[in-house]
This record gives sequence, structure tokens and C-alpha cells, in this order.
Amino acid sequence: MSLHETVSGERVHISFFGLRNAGKSSLINAVTGQSLSVVSDTPGTTTDPVKKAMELLPLGPVLLTDTPGLDDVGELGGLRVQKAFETLSRTDIAVLVTDAAEPLTDLETQLLGRFREKGLPHLIALNKADTLAARPAPPENGIYVSALTGENVQAFKERLAALAPKTPQKYLIADLLVPGRPVLLVVPIDAAAPKGRLILPQQQTLRELLDAHIPTLVCQPRELSGALTMLNTPPQLVITDSQVFGAVDRDVPPDIPLTSFSILFARYKGELSALRAGAEKLGSLKDADRVLIAEGCSHHRQCGDIGTEKMPAWIKNASGASPAFEFCSGGEFPADLSRYALIVHCGGCMLNETEMKSRMRRAEEAGVPIVNYGVAIAEMHGILPRSTAFFDRDQGGGPAEHIPRFH
Repeated sequence: MSLHETVSGERVHISFFGLRNAGKSSLINAVTGQSLSVVSDTPGTTTDPVKKAMELLPLGPVLLTDTPGLDDVGELGGLRVQKAFETLSRTDIAVLVTDAAEPLTDLETQLLGRFREKGLPHLIALNKADTLAARPAPPENGIYVSALTGENVQAFKERLAALAPKTPQKYLIADLLVPGRPVLLVVPIDAAAPKGRLILPQQQTLRELLDAHIPTLVCQPRELSGALTMLNTPPQLVITDSQVFGAVDRDVPPDIPLTSFSILFARYKGELSALRAGAEKLGSLKDADRVLIAEGCSHHRQCGDIGTEKMPAWIKNASGASPAFEFCSGGEFPADLSRYALIVHCGGCMLNETEMKSRMRRAEEAGVPIVNYGVAIAEMHGILPRSTAFFDRDQGGGPAEHIPRFH
């Protein structure tokens, strides 16, 4: 992936819901101008959520999701409906696609209720409008469209754009840094590193620093001491991969601020305070306590994998106990969290803010502490106060006009 591409976690997530054969797939194809979803007169053609990242003018980078029909039947159909509802946790804008010639069903009305409960911006797309001889006034948030003829599709896209969250520009770290003063990034290149590229948190951080005119030196852990002496002035911040936190902490003088990429993402998505609180549970785990280790992406597990090997070993060592570990990845996240004593989550770089906050909220509602990799590793190495001190003045990823703050 090149640095200029917008990752899925940074795109506005728009999800299309509705009954089988309401025309969800046809409408999403009309919106994208592509054959994203298979279209058929046979009910239930869409069996799993189908995603498409694209530039949707006038909105910008979006991720469109076509979900299975909410009235799917049978045991397999029930699983498909469950997958459709799970999509709500990562949805920024919801679209209910309904047949304009038919009144809303109980299922559709219930779904609209779910949108309102979540405070979710939404539209009702009254599809197949070309079949109507007369058109009564549409319901609130409703718009007549025809995926077949293209009628009102552009107006529909403009209505979607108007619903996009109006949030200020957010930053991983640049709003707390001084332009022109160096930052040092410590990036291990080991068996887990993707061939020929950096992992996403490193990419995003590097690009943000370059855009903010902050000179950046990148090195591997073994080159850190030499890199520090190479700089005429000490770096205003060192950012490291969490897996080498302990070694980097030893090499970086205590008067130079230090943090990790994972902690940057905790701040960026507004969760740093809650995750720091969750770290306190690491020292009090008991034998057989259930610990969920969750990752937002799916990847090939290798020897020495951080989630399934390193993290459990570090937790056992820090707690002096033998908890029972469970694992999930990608879009999977257990419905019942109450059975866990602790949730340890990755940095969430592949999840959008809506989904990450949904997972945080669900953990809070279940009374289960949650911590992310970077915060957990810093706590287990005894360096959490140092690695978060730089953000104590601001934990929100605020706007650029706050620059500079560090002197």
C-alpha cells in the first residue's frame, strides 16, 4: 500500500441494509458506477457483507458495505443476519434500502429504531421509484431513487455527503510537536515485518510528520544509540514499536520523551485515559482468569507472533499467574464480554473510530477493563508513566492550531 492511499480505518463507513431483493446491491452498484455486488432476482444473493473502498464525490474516501438481507431464513440465514447487524458497530452512515411500492415492514421499522438508538445518521432509500404511478411524500430522511434508471442517484449521494460526521482534523502526534525539530522513529525489521514496506501505524505516523515539516530519522533498534549521537540536537520525541519498548527505554536518555506507535493510536481515537486505567488489571490477574486478546486485522500467524505468543508470555510473567487466553481477529469480537477478566486489544489501526469506540463501550458496559498492546507492554515494563507523560496535557488528537505545545 502506498503512503498516499486512505486506509479503511480513516474512511467514512457507509453501510446498506434492507430486506432481500429490496435492491441494496443494485443501488450500491449505481452509486459506485461498478458491479460491486452480484445482482439477481433470487432472494439472498448477497450472503456476506461485501465491502468496497472508493472515492465518492462529493464526500471523499469512503468504505461502502452491502449487507445480507435482514429477512434471510434458516440457520445459515440467521448467521448472515447476525453478520449484517454486526456491521452496525463500524457504520458511520446507515442506509435502509426499501421497495418504494411497499409499506415498511416490522423488520425495517425495527432497524430504523436501531439507527436512532445509536444516534446513527441515516437515509431511507425508497428504491424502484420508477415502478410507481404516484409518489406520496417520503418519510423523514427518505428519498425516492431508482437503481435501474439512475433517477435521483446523484441527489442520493449528495444527501449521503451531507450526513458525513463533521469532525475537526485529528492528528496522531503532529499537533504536540514543534515544526523543524527532529523526531526519531524506531522500526524493527524482523520476521513479522511485511516485505518491502512498513506496517500501517509506522506509515501513517511518518507521513503525518512529513506533512507537518518535522524532520524524521528512522532506524532499527540496534542503530538507536548511533542515531541519537548523530543528531546535533536531541529529538523532541522518540516513537518506537511496542515490541522493543524495554530495550529502547534503556537506550533513550530519560530527559528525551518516549512513546510508541500503539499509544499514538490510543490517543488518536480518544481512548488513552480508559486504556491506561485498564492496564492496572494486568498485575492482579489470577490463575484461570479469562483474557481476550483481540486484533482488528487478520494476518498469517508466524513463530513469535505478538498476539498469540509474545503477549500471553508477557502477561503471565507480569501477573505471576496462568490466565486462560482466547483470541479473535478481524471483524470478529465476542458478543458476550462478561466472561473475561481483561481484554487486551491491538492498536486498532485497521478499525475505524466508530468500531473501536463501540468495542470500548461494550467492554465498559460489561464491566471488563480493556487495554491496548502499547499501553499494556509499557505497563509490564514499568515505563507507562514515561511513555504517556507527553500526552498528559492533551489526550484528544487535537487540531493543528494547537501547535506548538512542547518546548
